[in-house]
Amino acid sequence: MNTKSSTRSGPGRLALAFALAAVLVAPVVVTATVASAATTLTVAQALAAQDGRTATVTGYVIGQPTSATTVLRSGFTSDTAIAIADTAAETGTSRMLYVQVTTAYRSTFGLLTNPGLRGQRVTATGTLTAYFSHGGLKSPTAMSLGGTTPSPSQSPTPSPTGTAPGGGYDSTYYASAIGKTGPALRSSLHSIIKVHTRLSYDQVWEALRDTDQDPANANNVVLLYTGRSQSKTSNGGGVDDWNREHVWAKSHGDFGTATGPGTDVHHLRPTDVSVNSTRGNKDFDNGGSPVAEAPGCYTDADSWEPRNAVKGDVARMIMYMTIRYEGTDGWPNLEMNQSVNNGTAPYHGRMSVLLQWNQLDPPDAFEKRRNQRIYERWQGNRNPFVDHPEWATAIWG
Repeated sequence: MNTKSSTRSGPGRLALAFALAAVLVAPVVVTATVASAATTLTVAQALAAQDGRTATVTGYVIGQPTSATTVLRSGFTSDTAIAIADTAAETGTSRMLYVQVTTAYRSTFGLLTNPGLRGQRVTATGTLTAYFSHGGLKSPTAMSLGGTTPSPSQSPTPSPTGTAPGGGYDSTYYASAIGKTGPALRSSLHSIIKVHTRLSYDQVWEALRDTDQDPANANNVVLLYTGRSQSKTSNGGGVDDWNREHVWAKSHGDFGTATGPGTDVHHLRPTDVSVNSTRGNKDFDNGGSPVAEAPGCYTDADSWEPRNAVKGDVARMIMYMTIRYEGTDGWPNLEMNQSVNNGTAPYHGRMSVLLQWNQLDPPDAFEKRRNQRIYERWQGNRNPFVDHPEWATAIWG
């Protein structure tokens, strides 16, 4: 039959030619399919397609994954992997894609070498398959900074229960707290903010250089009580240096500087060394004598009044500590009260004055930026009273 087929001529040969042509066209269809598959995916889409396909994914660098449920946001230990997400402020590892960083890309995309990469958008092409027993992208063939955010129509987002002021974070962050008051609101907020990256006391230096940066001078930080703009590098224990002020005095609960409340950047601020010493562990209240080195601040034997521009900041930091540390994770149960003689007890006062300060001095741009920076780059949690100062009244009246 092969001989007979080879001797065909005329219409038969023409039909064979058309058949061969049809076969040759087939790869064009495959090429079109591949092009479609190469469309840039959101992280959510990539997590839903862990089937070994090759794909390009764009997302924001969150940190360095070290296990299926752990992503370092600081203190990076290697250059071998990054975790990316659809929002720069993502805190849930289940919504992060773990991207393997092979040797060719480590000098540019490894977080140990490039800690400033955190929060930036990257685009990676590779195989969608599990990494660290978690949704991942392995064996990258291309990695680049930037990228075009995929169309929202490609990745539907849930309707938020409540909206976030300023749009600086995922509006679902406080979803479980919206509409609640009193103990129910307090409990919900505690559950939301209690999970965060814990810094060492040494890491706090670098965090404060970022969180308290002077908006008008990137080389300086703004000191809490004096308002003075000062070089980021002039920290230490010398005269006119700045050091780390525990706004919730660390002796109130006796937690010191150990990792936990003693290193929680939400209440740690850069402060003039001698002013910090003058404030000591005093509770907060109105009145006293002027503090020479800190215009607008007042103090007496048992209390400290900060300058007007940061009265609300101080109040909201104390409120954060009260909600975050409820005595359930090995640390003291911190509470506000009406006393200004709390000593080593896990209390801070005066509550009625702090509630007034919260209303008189609402969050400004500096405080909001600080809250966002801590969320995105350092701890992964927020101070809810900066985002919703009205919740102070909803909880404490």
